[in-house]
This record gives sequence, structure tokens and C-alpha cells, in this order.
Amino acid sequence: MSQAVMQQVIITEPGGVDKLAYESVAVPAPKADEVLVKVHAFGINRPDILQRQGLYPMPKGVTPVPGLEVAGEVVAAGSDVTKFKAGDKVCGLTNGGGYAEYCAVPESQTLSIPAGVSFAQAAAIPETFFTVWANVFQMGKAKAGETVLVHGGGSGIGTTALMLCKSLGIKTFATVGTDEKVQAIAGLTDAINYKTQDFEQVINEKTDNGGVDVILDMVGAPYLEKNLNLLRRDGRLVYIAFLGGAKAKEVKLGQIMMKRLTITGSTMRARNTAEKAEIAQGLQEHVTPLWAKGECLPMIYKTFKFDQIQDAHACMDTGEHVGKVVVEVIA
Repeated sequence: MSQAVMQQVIITEPGGVDKLAYESVAVPAPKADEVLVKVHAFGINRPDILQRQGLYPMPKGVTPVPGLEVAGEVVAAGSDVTKFKAGDKVCGLTNGGGYAEYCAVPESQTLSIPAGVSFAQAAAIPETFFTVWANVFQMGKAKAGETVLVHGGGSGIGTTALMLCKSLGIKTFATVGTDEKVQAIAGLTDAINYKTQDFEQVINEKTDNGGVDVILDMVGAPYLEKNLNLLRRDGRLVYIAFLGGAKAKEVKLGQIMMKRLTITGSTMRARNTAEKAEIAQGLQEHVTPLWAKGECLPMIYKTFKFDQIQDAHACMDTGEHVGKVVVEVIA
């Protein structure tokens, strides 16, 4: 490797985008089970924003450098690595540290980039696809012929869920906050502007009061009652965030019992290596073939250069994006 020093992004203290800065550090050495990736691009995700704001504390032993997903070229591999070698093009779900020129990623959380997929596209894959696969398909058990409601349908997570459902024969509805977002994802789903329409009423009208089988929710408490009303018998409500509030004042327990509903949720960062490896295996088996055919590739809203990290975060802060925001380290 030609350089022993690299640039990485740090959070100087909790706050706004002005708290993001650069520092020079030694290039990391991969552990026995890791690959060292020369980062060509990385994705910006909502947890990164929360981490910058001081609202997403790091687990013990995890780097404070933000960045949950990278794409690039393997330049070194640990002694226990068997699937990848120097020169391989990969994307990976990091354990932090993705906002950098080099990043060490566990082999079990790394995927090969299919031919024809750009580094920018691949960088937008890991965090959202790992999250959606784990929550909608593993925990939510969504399957062909069912109906899924995705709240936050214009987000990176939302668009990923909608694309996967469409490719796998699952009907969807989605809520978004503007008419522009309704139009932007009209080709993927039946989108509803929750600010101008009652999504419960709209879905009931369009399903003859049949409701939905699975709901992926990142809003939380304000939607709980409507979610429970909309779920069919044996329905599954899966939480991945509580952007609208984490405490519900009232819960209709009778509906949960009578409909045999399941309410669950998860965070990706809290999962252990084995759990993340299982998710990666599911993606490798079921989704990588779709990417290779040009299907289910991430919707990229905007790309920024490495020296524009504050602008990239400011873009996410507006909430106007549809799909993913990506930073290209090597254009």
C-alpha cells in the first residue's frame, strides 16, 4: 500500500454539521477476520445524523468515527479471510469507521459487487439492505402474495423495502410527506401523502377493508393505533425507529390478541457478528442475483465529494431526499 496515513471524518462534539471535521490517522490493519477496503464511496444514513447530534451512543469498544457502509477495493485481508483477496470489488456493512479513505470490515459482513454496479450504487446497499432484509423478511416474514405498508417510503430504507417487495411479488403501500415524494416513488408503490390524506382510510378503501400483512415503521407512537387497525390477522408490525415518538399513551391490547398480531423491532448496530453474517448470507442468496440483473439497485438522490461531508449531512437534515445520499471518496 502506497500510504500509511489517511483522512477520516470525526465528530468534534455533538451538534450540527459544523461539528464534522477531518483528521489524519494511520491506515488501519485488518484483524484476522477482516478485509481492508480502499474506500471509493460510502453512504450517509439516519443513524449517522443521530450520532452527530449525540443521540445514538456507540456501544462499548466501537469506533466513534461514523459510517456504516462502504464500497471499494480490497487491499489487504486478515489471516482467516477465505472469500476475498486484494483487488476484489466489495461493499460492506461496517461496525463504524466508514467515513474514511480506508476501512476494515468483517469478512462476514462483506458482499461482492456484481459487474455493472458502480461503487456509488454499491455504497448505498449495505445499511439499508441489511436492515430491510432483517426486519421485513426475516423478522416480518413478508412473502409473495402479501401486502406491506412502509412508513417513510421516500427514505433510503423505504425505497429499498419497496424495491425488494416489488421484485419479490409483494404488494405495497407507502406513506411520505410531500406530493413530490409521492410522484418520485409512484413507479414502486401506491404512495400516500400522510399530511393531506388519512393513510388508514386510503388503505382500507383500496383493500376493501382488508388491511395489510406487514408494516415497517420508523415513525413510532403517533401511528400505533392506525397500524394496529390496519393489520390483518397474524399481521406483523416491525419497528426500526421512533422518529415521531417512542412512548404510546394507549395500546389496544384486545386487537393484538384477537388478530394474533406480532409487534417487534430491532437495531442493526446491536446485532452481533453471527447475526449480521446470517443477514449477509440471505442477501447473497436472494438479492445479489437481482443486483446482477440490474434490479433493486439503490435510488441515489445525490452524491457529494469527500471534502463535502458537511454538505452531505445538511442534505440529509432537510429530509427532502428520496433514496440515498452518497459520498464519493474516489470519483
